[in-house]
Amino acid sequence: MRHSLLALALLASLTACHKAEETPATPATETAAAGASQADAAFADLSRRALDGWFQLGPVGATQTGDHRYDTELDDLSAEGRQKGLDFSRTILAELEAMDVSKLSRENQVDAAILRNQLKYDIWGTETLQSWAWDPQLYNSLAGSALYGLMAREFAPMPERLESATARMEKIPGLLAQARANLDPARVPKIHAETVARQNAGILSIVETFITPNLGQLPNPERERAEKAIAGLKTAVAEHQQWLDKTLVPNAKGDFRIGAELYDQKLQFALLSSLSRAEIKQRAEAELVRVRSEMYDIARKVLAGKPGAPELPDNPSHEQQQKAIQAALELAYAERPARDKVVPDAQAALARATEFVRAKDLVTLPDAPVEIIEMPEFQRGVAVAYCDSPGPLDKNLKTFYAVSPIPADWTQEQVDSFLREYNSRMIDLLSIHEGTPGHYLEGWHSAKFPSTLRAVLRSGMFAEGWAVYTEKMMADAGYLDNDPLFRLVQLKFYLRTIANAILDQGVHVDGWTREQAMDLMVNQAFQQEREAAGKWVRAQLTSAQLPTYFVGVQEHFDTRKAVEQKLGADFNLKAYHDQVLSYGAPPVRFVRELMLDQPIE
Repeated sequence: MRHSLLALALLASLTACHKAEETPATPATETAAAGASQADAAFADLSRRALDGWFQLGPVGATQTGDHRYDTELDDLSAEGRQKGLDFSRTILAELEAMDVSKLSRENQVDAAILRNQLKYDIWGTETLQSWAWDPQLYNSLAGSALYGLMAREFAPMPERLESATARMEKIPGLLAQARANLDPARVPKIHAETVARQNAGILSIVETFITPNLGQLPNPERERAEKAIAGLKTAVAEHQQWLDKTLVPNAKGDFRIGAELYDQKLQFALLSSLSRAEIKQRAEAELVRVRSEMYDIARKVLAGKPGAPELPDNPSHEQQQKAIQAALELAYAERPARDKVVPDAQAALARATEFVRAKDLVTLPDAPVEIIEMPEFQRGVAVAYCDSPGPLDKNLKTFYAVSPIPADWTQEQVDSFLREYNSRMIDLLSIHEGTPGHYLEGWHSAKFPSTLRAVLRSGMFAEGWAVYTEKMMADAGYLDNDPLFRLVQLKFYLRTIANAILDQGVHVDGWTREQAMDLMVNQAFQQEREAAGKWVRAQLTSAQLPTYFVGVQEHFDTRKAVEQKLGADFNLKAYHDQVLSYGAPPVRFVRELMLDQPIE
């Protein structure tokens, strides 16, 4: 049986009180403890009301989180709905600002900082960024997720989920109508309009895959209602497609670059990092130089004595370094999956990485299931793979490691370019990053932290940084028998993380052209044309998300170094990993402060 949010909040408060009782009390400490207990109880109540409000205002997100009270509802993106969201955020923020957070427990001080940031982010997003007026992806993603979140996981019997899906299918035409009313073609970037025009029909593929085959499980009145809802949805999607093709795409005149001012504001909200845009760029450019040098050292070893090898001097020119690294990478590119074997090979790589972690005892392994799936059609076109963990309130359900299949309409040249990038060793790295010990494992650990608020607001920077951190950690531990080509590909994968951070601000702040972006990715970071072309699209479609990988891993590296220095010979890698993952994935800066007993800034 699922706990209510109130019960979870009370449980957290009782746990905190129980821990306080373990220390012998004096009159002074009793007074302080009483104050802290009152403050923590007040914050628990505020957190509960914040979550309840978010779930009611955002039913699709509530379903994904595991709160199923609003499974028949959809988010309201009308002017009235947006105003309700603003009023709610301002009310909760005012109450939070009136609290003396210094009286909270250290864990609640972290949650208060995260909550404050999210409330301000929500207000800024609605009033200043205004994605609702220019980003059609918002509506497309919401419509697809509304059904996928209900049908992909077995959190309730199929007939119950089908009835909720029916109610949402009846409401999705209204959501699409809101999109047409809200979006201003003059502000919509062409790339956003074209992408959504391609993805729109994917909503129906969810119906065909998950809903239609199961309609026989419904009694007749409910089945007739579902069939009518499906027919209405098909009509609405066709109407919306016509609007996308005939109105939005031809008239989309917006700039996909959000500019320096908005970028800096969004970056701070999205990352909640101690690093500024300038510091991120400085670190990334320095790492680009350092990693290329390390790759050259490996290239010299694997190419030594091979016929036709390029020059390998001790102090190479940029051109000599470039040729040597490319020649060494060609050895890795030669081993790659067949066109139709990318998903099965990813599954085998996940099993291999899991067994390695177990054998080396690197971190506690999950006991919850994970399944590799083909990426749903409505989510394709942005990333090659992703990890979809169950919501924090849904227990013991599958994690999905989704891999996008190669598009059927790609030419052989495009396929070859893709498979050179996603060669066999890169598939191993992808399964480490998305699966074990990356996102899947991290999501399982993080879900055990008792704060529902932190689970709902888990940091993407923590998660992405951890996934990149594990790539290096596995290579350092000798994965694939210390294969130098695996290390070379791992460093190339890390170059992608570095390039992401440089690319994002290059595009949105510095006005980079496609040629500048492709030069960074293809020539400096050794990406294949297909991967780089896809990332150029992603950089136009998103902002302040691509740097999460680099900033997150830098803060993870910094945290591990600081803990190693503090513990010295007592440092234990598995204990460190388990502790880092025990905090519920807040921004990494808070993990460091908690682990090192520093003030919560």
